[in-house]
Amino acid sequence: MHSLPLGTSITVSPTTTTATTSSKSCLSPLPLSKKHQQHPHSSRVSHDSSLSKPGACRATQVVDLFPTVSPEIVVREARLEDCWEVAETHCSSFYPEYSFPLDFVLRVDRLVAMLSGLSIPPGCRRTCLVAVVGGSVDDTLVFGSEDFKVGGFDGKFSLNRGYVTGILTVDTVADFLPRKGRLRLRRTGIAYISNVAVREKFRRKGIAKRLIAKAEAQARCWGCRAIALHCDLNNPGAIKLYKSQGFRCIKVPEGANWPQPRTSPDVKYNFMMKLLNTPNTT
Repeated sequence: MHSLPLGTSITVSPTTTTATTSSKSCLSPLPLSKKHQQHPHSSRVSHDSSLSKPGACRATQVVDLFPTVSPEIVVREARLEDCWEVAETHCSSFYPEYSFPLDFVLRVDRLVAMLSGLSIPPGCRRTCLVAVVGGSVDDTLVFGSEDFKVGGFDGKFSLNRGYVTGILTVDTVADFLPRKGRLRLRRTGIAYISNVAVREKFRRKGIAKRLIAKAEAQARCWGCRAIALHCDLNNPGAIKLYKSQGFRCIKVPEGANWPQPRTSPDVKYNFMMKLLNTPNTT
């Protein structure tokens, strides 16, 4: 269903980071279990990646010994070089209870699912957006071509790529939108947001809002008139965030069988939508 630009200097530090705010995705992972499916908009806390903390992914612990700590945040399309951090952010946000080695297996599973480029219907779009810290503010240090893609990722590499602090997927596949007419036709003109997650140490810095704004801009470029999402009813913080960005709850007609993200049957969702010509509220 969707796609992401970047800071200046990289500072090496032994500090660590990890955390989250979340939402469900169209980049569906390979099915390890019924639970490892798409995730709607909810806020969850992921493990902090310090070597002293049990339960954190061992491979990520090694990588996080040298995170970038530049304060500048840039939102862009995800690249091949971001794949592992995108998978790590997703899994630590939605499955924080898993410890090694299962957490590592989940990350590899997610990585393979993203790189395999799960097929999308003709004419549909899907982009993974990332918020990075410590990246380049322009493309002067980027190599590769925008025309070359693996899965939903640009085949470009940067000498100063930065560190992924948040992710979001936006698409026009409309898997979780009500179908149209008796023939159950796929809806067009409405983009869908999913898999929203922000690492814990970068929360409350406006990253989720910037990811949403970028997704809206992308949807407008695709010619969409509206953008929608599902939000966990038990996540009032996420509901408040989306309402502040102009989203409104849509009441599902009684007896209607509207599609929802495939997660635990106990999870209930608000279906929210925003017209793209509607300015944000504060």
